[in-house]
Amino acid sequence: MKKFFNEHRDVLMLILRCAVAAALLIIAVVNYDKLTKIDMRALVAGAGSTAAAVAVIIGVFAVKSVLFIIPASMIYISVGMAFPTASAIAINLAGIALEITVTYLLGWFLGGEYVEKRLKGSKAGDKVLALGDGKKLSALFLVRLLPVFPIDFVSLFLGATKLPYWKYALISLGGIMPRVILFTILGDGIYDYIPMDKIVLVIVCCIPAVIIWWVIKFFRNKKKNSSAG
Repeated sequence: MKKFFNEHRDVLMLILRCAVAAALLIIAVVNYDKLTKIDMRALVAGAGSTAAAVAVIIGVFAVKSVLFIIPASMIYISVGMAFPTASAIAINLAGIALEITVTYLLGWFLGGEYVEKRLKGSKAGDKVLALGDGKKLSALFLVRLLPVFPIDFVSLFLGATKLPYWKYALISLGGIMPRVILFTILGDGIYDYIPMDKIVLVIVCCIPAVIIWWVIKFFRNKKKNSSAG
């Protein structure tokens, strides 16, 4: 059995990848309406306890990480309305950390060729593919910071390119954090006119992301100078 596996490993892995991809696609298509209109408030209200509610939310993030069709803003807003602000932000950030990790591992498992086929042809996917091989960390940070690039597609792509996980996680969390905090605090009001006090809040929320970007740039320049010396 071991000999058979070693001899046909590439073929068996290809079959496994195709099976996983097909299963995820079928689940997403069959449950599309249900998942895109999922009632997070009802799920949280029916959980029975705070711990159960948090587990349900983390579970939704896990489902989103492999099916991609659950609206992210809906989760952030619902969590923000169901929990005190500090707790809501912590829960959402924990969910995001899980989501970007699972999708990264999925991209790693599926490999670059499948991921490229999966992304190619859609407007969002073509934007992600235009990122190249993930070597320009400042560009990737900007991609994470701007909401025009879907979180899961970018995670899938970066996992397939096998960008080192610690760089990936730091850039991803730093870039995504401001929007998560904004949606959690402002809720539906983020779509309304934002007065001056809210603009100040936006600036404050961007500070962690800017600091992380600066730290990355600082250490990269330090490494360059050390190599040159």
